[in-house]
Amino acid sequence: MTTEPAVPSLQAAPGWVVPVLRHPVRTLGRRTIDFDHRIAVMAIINRTPDSFHDQGATFELDRAVAAAVRAAEQGADWVDIGGVKFAPGPELPAADEIDRVVPVIAQLSAESDVIISVDTFRADVARAAIEAGANVVNDTTGLSDPAMAAVVADSDATIVITHSTAPPRTKLPEPPHYDDVTASVVGFLRERVDRALAAGVPESRIIVDPGHDLNKNTVHTLEVTRRLPEVVALGYPVLAAVSNKDFVGESLGRPRGERLSGSLAVATVSAMLGARIVRMHDVAESVDAMRMVEATLGWRAPLESRHNT
Repeated sequence: MTTEPAVPSLQAAPGWVVPVLRHPVRTLGRRTIDFDHRIAVMAIINRTPDSFHDQGATFELDRAVAAAVRAAEQGADWVDIGGVKFAPGPELPAADEIDRVVPVIAQLSAESDVIISVDTFRADVARAAIEAGANVVNDTTGLSDPAMAAVVADSDATIVITHSTAPPRTKLPEPPHYDDVTASVVGFLRERVDRALAAGVPESRIIVDPGHDLNKNTVHTLEVTRRLPEVVALGYPVLAAVSNKDFVGESLGRPRGERLSGSLAVATVSAMLGARIVRMHDVAESVDAMRMVEATLGWRAPLESRHNT
């Protein structure tokens, strides 16, 4: 089903990769983004009591809504709302997950035109979230639910297809092994994109994510990051979900809570290598970093130019 691959990525300057996207201009809810000239910042709102980074700081509804609105005010293009963390843990019924995410989505949609995604692997949750105002389904399990693609196809929503190999919320029976991790990621994403296309999701509503740290060790994740242009060459906007992850901590010897600098560095490298969305916890700092990337590339003019004038 997939059309011919996009032509190879072009170098704007040594070290910069400019992706050749099938559909660079995307309308996501009430916003339109030209990914040929924009690095979107996706803010993270976890309405979970056990999220790995904020440890439940936005579990309460009022705190989750306030944090989402604040992220939009700080310049986030996008807010990603999740009710269940990716890591293994006890089962949460779909009805409970819906109760966690839908009120946040509905209230945020009423207060802001920011792009809203729901972080879920369940088709039933995705459907309820779309009805509440979500514009994107961020499926970190790469369409593990057989009904997910059809739910997205029957709506106006976009799907983020992510590489991961274990069943949802379960641990791999043994440490992950890949003969060629990046080739495996690209092959998986190509197959799952075909699955989405077969279900009726148009190319213009597909985004891909190589799944930093998801069923990968730190060495795997660093290699995928270095070889991100191979994922970019699929021709779909690439999401890099790198914020505060363990590969950052293990690369630098930094515990959780001390990974901001490393996260900003790898988000910037990912943007240089062709990623067009970065998923980040620290919104203001991440927005500044990506706007600076855009200014350096010449996509945005400085807000002022007084130095030496």
